[in-house]
Amino acid sequence: AVTYNLGEVQTAKVRPLSYDIPFQIDGNTVTFTLEHPRNLSVEVNGDIFHNFHLFTGSPERTIPDKDNPEVIYFGPGIHTVKNGELRVPSGKTVYLAGGAVLMGRVLIENVHDVKLLGRGIIDHSIKGGIRIANSRDVYVEGIVATQCATGGSENVTIRNVKSISYYGWGDGMNVFASNNVLFDGVFCRNSDDCTTVYGTRLGFEGGCRNITMQNSTLWADVAHPIFIGIHGNSKAPEVLEDLNYINIDILDHREKQVDYQGCMAINAGDNNLIRNVHFEDIRVENFRQGQLVNLRIFYNEKYCTAPGRGIENVLFKNISYTGENAELSIIEGYDEKRKVKNIRFENLKINGKLIDDNMPDKPRWYKTSDMARIYVGPHVENIVFTSDVAQSQRRFVHPGITYTQGDLDRMKAMVEARQEPYYSTFLKLKESSYSSLDAPVLNRAEQIKKG
Repeated sequence: AVTYNLGEVQTAKVRPLSYDIPFQIDGNTVTFTLEHPRNLSVEVNGDIFHNFHLFTGSPERTIPDKDNPEVIYFGPGIHTVKNGELRVPSGKTVYLAGGAVLMGRVLIENVHDVKLLGRGIIDHSIKGGIRIANSRDVYVEGIVATQCATGGSENVTIRNVKSISYYGWGDGMNVFASNNVLFDGVFCRNSDDCTTVYGTRLGFEGGCRNITMQNSTLWADVAHPIFIGIHGNSKAPEVLEDLNYINIDILDHREKQVDYQGCMAINAGDNNLIRNVHFEDIRVENFRQGQLVNLRIFYNEKYCTAPGRGIENVLFKNISYTGENAELSIIEGYDEKRKVKNIRFENLKINGKLIDDNMPDKPRWYKTSDMARIYVGPHVENIVFTSDVAQSQRRFVHPGITYTQGDLDRMKAMVEARQEPYYSTFLKLKESSYSSLDAPVLNRAEQIKKG
């Protein structure tokens, strides 16, 4: 049960809404039962700034032995470290027990085979609570911190870490010039981008490959929930590739500056090429202000020294948005040599409506993107909207509705004269089930003459 101390509970939400957690309200108490560990936001009377973040985890299976010389152990209580920094050597495990608060940053720099575990908290007043730099084979699990950045590193796993920040430039989980990074089951509520993938930046050099975030929850009070691509090395162009975002709930996005909007944003700058990006099973709730999608190759002179080289091979699969505040999404290239291409939407749902190139209620003169409130600008190639709905379940839209009576009369005369390619096309049509008199036809059937 969650008790609200400021008065009576009139309304409540337990989010992410996709969990569909039933609850009861009784006076100033909200009661619910969890069948699985969850990272939640409990909101009373529409207040998202005095909400209760409830993080429930599975019981710890293995707790490191505090007497092991390879373990740096912090039990329940408040702990200070010299100069406000804990530098972790190679081969060590740092453990923060539940109830432990570490007053300082944890630095995992130029090391390998390091673990940071537990249910404790890293001091909220310290920026950059966890820093992983130029390291490999790093595992972080269960900790609560303001930020958790990874740069110049390989083989990093960050699991069930909670990042909550409130200060300027409070990005949650940045990745700079790193490969093989996995975020699993994380929760981010941040005062800047929740998660980013960049190339060269802040002393880290190189592109990024094989970055995955899955089973996670994102809440951006400022800027983007997911942001890819703005930083790199214009003089030695880099590639950001094989980026995966799977099974994610986006609870909020609020950004007034149009240049920095987008729940799922890929903005290629600094001659970056961004390719092979996979968004799947992303549920976007009713955010306050911003865009659902923003894919642009641009030259942002505040942060870049050149536009990006391209964005290609991006899949949006099983994306849903429920809300009314989304502004116009943008997909736009830069010039004929710097394009956005091969963008595929599968099973995109906007307020429950499936967006598909063959959706029956789309006027034929509309772009499918218009139905999703997505502006597709210049220098964009091969954008497709499709769905899993079987063709047999669709109502057939007869091509004849696009022709005038004069067009149909001319085609009939050509068929009767056995003029090609009209005659062979007519023979194929006769073999189709849609040529039968009882075939279902959508719109203006009276215009269509058979035989």
